[in-house]
Amino acid sequence: MKKPLVGALFAVLLLGAGIAPATAATSHGAAPAGHTAVKAEKEIQAKAVNFAGTVALSNCSGSVVRTPSSQPGDPALVLSNGHCLETGFPAPGAVVFNRSSTRSFTLLNASGSGVGTVRASKIAYGTMTDTDISVYQLTSTYAQIESRYGIKALELSTTHPVAGTAITVASGYWKRLYSCNVDGFVYRLKEGNWTWKDSVRYTSACQTIGGTSGSPVIDNATGKVVAVNNTGNEDGQRCTDNNPCEVDESGQVTVRQGINYAQETYGIAACIGTGNVFDLNRAGCTLPKP
Repeated sequence: MKKPLVGALFAVLLLGAGIAPATAATSHGAAPAGHTAVKAEKEIQAKAVNFAGTVALSNCSGSVVRTPSSQPGDPALVLSNGHCLETGFPAPGAVVFNRSSTRSFTLLNASGSGVGTVRASKIAYGTMTDTDISVYQLTSTYAQIESRYGIKALELSTTHPVAGTAITVASGYWKRLYSCNVDGFVYRLKEGNWTWKDSVRYTSACQTIGGTSGSPVIDNATGKVVAVNNTGNEDGQRCTDNNPCEVDESGQVTVRQGINYAQETYGIAACIGTGNVFDLNRAGCTLPKP
């Protein structure tokens, strides 16, 4: 994870100079500062996925998402990282729940152009314990967003991702697509004071950078969100900030410099009930409670 990006102007200056930000909005955060060109065949494959439904935060990326049971009249939800919250990084064990927020998000169309601004009414859920997610409830419904901007929400998958799956990380902040595959899963991913369970490890083609934190990880075949991009090992250090390490069931630690990770999202839908309201006591909900 990295520290929040300073601001849009600074980011634009960096981008204009062809320099990737050395600090991330939190982890996409923990990604190498350099951007490696994606192979031509990967770029072709990624064209099936675009930016429609993604959003740019002030310091991170995100996406408008829905569960399979969400209704057009429900208040829309925006998914990002817990470390992207405007309230700062939640401490280990902490959960932000139903906290008022007026945060704004730039909504993007398929080509990556901003088409308008949507605004939060609250932080419905946020944590960096076991996972690294934030979910904002918006003042707009899905129907209102689609009617005004022609943008549909991305659907959250409700099944565990599969190793080898072709995926695209779609960054609304940088308006970049990163295409690779799910390399495997990490029993425990430890970074500084935080530990995440059953994390997604990318193959090396996804060289995400600071500011891509919170990007949806989209299954190319289904178009559904299977994870949220959050960190990577920058310097080869062991289990430090910006340098997560993998810990297996026996406690053995593995460091993979330059490799990046995401947090699975298939369990989120089980915690959301009628009206897109989070209910952490619902059957099947395993998200940490306040």
